[in-house]
Amino acid sequence: MSGGVLALGALLVATVAALTVWCLTRVRRLHRLHARVEAARAGLAAALARRVRIALQVAESLDAPRAASLAAAATAAGAGSAPAADGRDPAGTRESREMAENALTRELAAHGAAVRDPTLAAELDDAQQLVVLARRVHNDAVRDTRVLRSRRMVRRLHLHGTAPEPVYFEIVDPEPAGSRGRADVGSTRHRTVM
Repeated sequence: MSGGVLALGALLVATVAALTVWCLTRVRRLHRLHARVEAARAGLAAALARRVRIALQVAESLDAPRAASLAAAATAAGAGSAPAADGRDPAGTRESREMAENALTRELAAHGAAVRDPTLAAELDDAQQLVVLARRVHNDAVRDTRVLRSRRMVRRLHLHGTAPEPVYFEIVDPEPAGSRGRADVGSTRHRTVM
C-alpha cells in the first residue's frame, strides 16, 4: 500500500513540476511578445512622425490651395498622440490617430504626384513604405501576442499578469509609388488583412 502511495505522490510531483515548467515557458514567451509589441509600437510611432515631417515639406513645395489641405492633414496627424507605450487607449486616442493618418494618406495620394523635386518625392515614397512596413510589423506582433493570450490555460491561470492586451493600429496602406491610378483610401478593399 505504501508503494502505491509513493507512486501516486511521485506522479503528483511530476505533474506539478511539468505544469510549473509549462507555465514558466508561457510567461516568458508572453513577456517576449509584449516586449516585441512595445518595440514595434515605437518603430511605428517613429515612421508616422517621419511621414508627417516629410508631408509638411511636400506641402511647402506645392501651390497655396494644395499646400493648405496637405499641411492641415499633416498637422492633424502629427498632433494626434502616438500609439501608447502601454497599449492602453485612453478616450479613443488610437481611433482619432487612425482617422488623422487616413486623412493624411488621402491628401498624399491626391497631391503627392505634384511633387517636382525628385529627392523629396523619393523621401515621400520611402516614408510611405516605411509606414506600411512598420504597421505590418506592429500588427503581426499584436496578433501573435493576442493568439497566445487567448489560449484557454493562459487565460484561466492569468499568465499574462497585468499587461494590457495590445491593440491593432489599422490605417489604410498608401498606394505604391509606381502604381497606376490613385489610391482608393476611402475603401476597405485596400486594407491589409491581418
